[in-house]
Amino acid sequence: MHQIGVVGLSYRHAGVDDVARFSVPRADIAARLATLREGLQAAELLYVGTCNRIEVVFATEDGTAAGDARREVFRALADREPDAGEAARLLRAWTGEAAVEHLFLLACGLDSAQAGEQEIASQLRGAWEEARSARTCGPVLDRLMGEALAMARQVQRLSGGVRRPSLGDLASERVLKHLDGRTAPVALVGVSPMTRRCAALLSRSQVPLLVVNRTPQAATELAAAVQGEARSLEEFRRAPPAVAAVVLAAGGGEPVLEAATLAKLRAHGAPLLVDFGVPPNVDPVSAQRAGLPRVGMNDLIEAAQGRRLAELMRLAPVRAAIDERLTHLRTELATRAFGPRLADLREAFEQIAAEEVARALAHELRTLDEGERGQLERLAATVAHRLAHLPLAGLRAAALHADPHALEAFFAAAKANRARTEPEKT
Repeated sequence: MHQIGVVGLSYRHAGVDDVARFSVPRADIAARLATLREGLQAAELLYVGTCNRIEVVFATEDGTAAGDARREVFRALADREPDAGEAARLLRAWTGEAAVEHLFLLACGLDSAQAGEQEIASQLRGAWEEARSARTCGPVLDRLMGEALAMARQVQRLSGGVRRPSLGDLASERVLKHLDGRTAPVALVGVSPMTRRCAALLSRSQVPLLVVNRTPQAATELAAAVQGEARSLEEFRRAPPAVAAVVLAAGGGEPVLEAATLAKLRAHGAPLLVDFGVPPNVDPVSAQRAGLPRVGMNDLIEAAQGRRLAELMRLAPVRAAIDERLTHLRTELATRAFGPRLADLREAFEQIAAEEVARALAHELRTLDEGERGQLERLAATVAHRLAHLPLAGLRAAALHADPHALEAFFAAAKANRARTEPEKT
């Protein structure tokens, strides 16, 4: 696990505006992945971008230990050199087991603004698929992402049928409160996990839905699933219908609805804007000038914090499952990495004992008969095996916690020492 690193930025220590500064538009991610990997000098890399976080996950070349790559990630995402201390202030870094733990917590929703939400697992899977398509993901991150998503599936089993929360729940509650019992249409812009969640909840409340998307086919498919209507984004911008609310979660680095469209919406009334976009899908100043109420990511995150403690208490078994899986992985990977070395060391003990017995039988013990020789050889093998047990057990334990370089140094020194002493035995 020592070759894995993560550099991230999220709502937990930065504002949504900071996340937006480092966000890569979805259409540009495939092209930027190779540049990111080169900037970090990594063997493998994937980029995760959501409405309230950015994570760059990487694995080093040749199994070397991952280091703090905040400066390199800042440079690659912001297209400029950070000022003194700026990268350390804005970004967070995890390496080795801490990086794996962070990704597990992320996949299970324990690090989300709405603790326990399930959309993040879908977003991680999408990021993994993008990296694999761009060929920036390899066996190390494939294994890591597989483990993380397996943990997310385990959360579903541990939830015991309890519906996992989402920021989409909060958005839907805001919309229903704004409707105040009225039967009025609501527009959903984009077909992200958040708008899909809102679509399901609002449809269950018998709210007429209009699904809007750049790609009409995607809008049509979601609209059919919730018995709504579909419209292209271009049509909606040109002639927006009268709606009570607009929920936006569309990708891109520019506002999805500009001032002219907002003015047309305002002419029909004062629809509520719920904006999941990072950067915002609707500029807050433009919404204010148009006289439209807007709920942004900062508002939704603040509302989610009030429910966070209760959700974390409910998810305590998930935290225990993550710890158990980390222990298993640590043991498995250490055994895989150093198992052959430990086998070589045990064999070296047995070979040294056999060589010493052979030397003695050729000289001072040459008068022993065949039966006595066999007994001595078996005794030497048994003693060698038992003498090897203590250092091998210690090395197995050390492999779980020690720096891999320290163990490599031990094996290198042992090999060099044996090479020096072998001529004395010939």
